[in-house]
Amino acid sequence: MVNSTKGQFITCDIPMAQFIVNMNSTLPATQKSIIHVLDNTHLFVQPHAAEMIRSAISEFRDKISYEKPA
Repeated sequence: MVNSTKGQFITCDIPMAQFIVNMNSTLPATQKSIIHVLDNTHLFVQPHAAEMIRSAISEFRDKISYEKPA
């Protein structure tokens, strides 16, 4: 018997994949979104988690960005 799961395939670099895995590990069990880590740069996540991941990445990038003072 074949089991199928609907999800979203994410391709990213290794540091970003580690960020997503770490973010997922800090969530409560009911909110975990990673279905399967395929390799270092590919993740399969629940479809509803894509926007949450995008916003977390955006916030992270805003925190680490540097703007030269005027």
